[in-house]
Amino acid sequence: MKFWFIIAFLVCHDLLQNVVCQQKDKPNRPRGSPPKRRLPRPKDKDSTVMTRVMDKGRFVKLGSTLSVSAGPNIELRCRGTKIGWSYPAYLDTFKDSRLSIKQHDKYSQLVLQNSTAADTGEFSCWICEDSGCTKDESKSASTYIFFSGKGDIFVPSTSYFEIVYLYPDKAAIIPCRVTHATAKVTLHREVPAEEVIVDGTEIAYDIKKGFIIQNPSFEHKGVVYCKAALGGTSHMSIKYQLLLVEVPSGPPYVAIAGPNHVHAGANFNVTCTVLGEPEVQVDFNWIYPGEKDERPVTIQESSRLINRGTVHTTRMSQSIIIVQDFETIDTGDYMCTASNPLGETTVAVHVDSY
Repeated sequence: MKFWFIIAFLVCHDLLQNVVCQQKDKPNRPRGSPPKRRLPRPKDKDSTVMTRVMDKGRFVKLGSTLSVSAGPNIELRCRGTKIGWSYPAYLDTFKDSRLSIKQHDKYSQLVLQNSTAADTGEFSCWICEDSGCTKDESKSASTYIFFSGKGDIFVPSTSYFEIVYLYPDKAAIIPCRVTHATAKVTLHREVPAEEVIVDGTEIAYDIKKGFIIQNPSFEHKGVVYCKAALGGTSHMSIKYQLLLVEVPSGPPYVAIAGPNHVHAGANFNVTCTVLGEPEVQVDFNWIYPGEKDERPVTIQESSRLINRGTVHTTRMSQSIIIVQDFETIDTGDYMCTASNPLGETTVAVHVDSY
């Protein structure tokens, strides 16, 4: 009996020693203070992780989507000494003061105050290289945030009517985006009044973009709108005018028209015309004989959409140089250069006196 008592005493002694040792290994922390929270570390040193800052210093790693109520502020962080950010273009277009970005020593902080349904969209961050801060999709952290507001199922638009151009060689997007991830969205044609079939192949719905028409054609032309149903209520979007375009991409195709001979003292003009893509801006520049002598001329520019036949739509841009009281110094070449983001084209007409 005495022998078993001694064995039990020794076992208890060892257990007490282990407990004491484990307690000594734990760091001391003031009573009542919360444990320190750390930002999640990315697996790849060249990539980062996006987190949302919650109450009481908590961090939550974000996935591909996040649904929150519009109104409260939201704070996002990404680990890195130099971080680049992208966010819905709506916030840049109006230079919204509600958005602020601050780079700290080890992380970057994005704060959006008084969030609204219009802020719905993708937020991304990435580590900037020494050579620049171009976004690398493979190494960026992105989250699409739905800001749901009362009465706003569709992301609010700044207009009541938008034009969507249909190009035969690329997909078209009808931007019916919603603020609730669970909303059911359908596409409708105004004339004839009918629901458009969305088969997921020819026409598909992407909750982050809207309806995508893979191969636009004449049959898709017209006025459409979207309907969204959620919790027994239904909302209608703004209307979209779908216009079919058939203009080759590239430097401007330019035509110039003007007289070859002009009488002394007469007025004349030379017109430079470009037919191009509706969404592409064209800039003009003139070189004319009297320019060195500071000969006064008038230059008028205009741009408008026109129909080619009964199907296609294009943009006609024009620049007209007007010369009054023709003189000897006005004889020579009138050169027009039209440029767009894809290049430039120069044409000329020679004007002589009778």
